[in-house]
Amino acid sequence: MINEKENLFICENCQKQILNPPIGTANRNHCPFCLWSKHVDEIEAGDRASKCRKLMKPIGLTFKQEGFDKYGKMPPGELMLIHRCQSCGKISINRIAGDDDNQTIWEVFENSQKLTQRTLDELIGQNIKIVKSSQKNQMLTQLNGQR
Repeated sequence: MINEKENLFICENCQKQILNPPIGTANRNHCPFCLWSKHVDEIEAGDRASKCRKLMKPIGLTFKQEGFDKYGKMPPGELMLIHRCQSCGKISINRIAGDDDNQTIWEVFENSQKLTQRTLDELIGQNIKIVKSSQKNQMLTQLNGQR
């Protein structure tokens, strides 16, 4: 439920009151406490064109693919959340906001290490590479540097 006057909404997963948008971003697409989202975008971030409107669970983390650096290497880009709609199964990636809970991000990372091969194959099919345990230090560096 959104209170347009105060730009607040209640998270449908954890029931906490959320400021929308957070300071420094154009819009919010997930709860900063539980990291759950709502399936509101269909084709691109911010389009709010989805008819599904069901909850999206955070299932993992990925690094945004941003291209090669001046040395011809592809460094990891911005850390992103991976969400899956609990109704239609759509997968999307979303920016981590500055007020997102680091402990919950860590829990999403830990849980993502136990995803089924079927889910991992589905992510790979959409060119989404999940953050692996070998990339833990890169992830932590970004989290600590963002806050």
